Amino acid sequence: MEILRHAILDQGRVIGNDILKVDSFLNHQLDVSLLNTIGRAFYAHFGQLKIDKILTAEVSGIAIAAIAAQYFKVPVVFAKKTLSKNLDPDTWEGSVYSYTKGQTYQIRVARRYLQADEKVLVLDDFLANGEAIKGMKEIIDLAGAQMVGAGVVIEKSFQPGAEKLRELGVDVHALIRVVSLDNGQINL
Repeated sequence: MEILRHAILDQGRVIGNDILKVDSFLNHQLDVSLLNTIGRAFYAHFGQLKIDKILTAEVSGIAIAAIAAQYFKVPVVFAKKTLSKNLDPDTWEGSVYSYTKGQTYQIRVARRYLQADEKVLVLDDFLANGEAIKGMKEIIDLAGAQMVGAGVVIEKSFQPGAEKLRELGVDVHALIRVVSLDNGQINL
């Protein structure tokens, strides 16, 4: 993942000692060629597993999951963060605490899109404290499905998310690990 490493070091911006902005290529403006490489990398790691669905959370995970899905040849389902009139009323729900917003919110997946006994791979852009993936795992568990793993583009290994998820039995695979963001420096 040398191309991803270079993109992070060349284009990433640090805010404080814990926020890495990669919005120029990953989650605001999208580098589709890089996303394609990311999708292939997730397939190289998880492709030997039986996977029925890829689950992600709106909004930042959708592009990653959609491009990766072409290699797995499975549908992508994304957990919605807000209620709307066009969302099925019958949903599976998980709780996510947002450190950046300082609040807990519910994420939802329509029950008709996640069935018992399905094998589900979770993909997302970042792993920091593990709350989004933990919330998606709640949904998968409630549906009676099985979470076969979690792939993240960037893990902030100086935060506890990966360890908390591994304690829950989640196979976590990060393409890049950020060791620290101290003094505005990205240390991989």
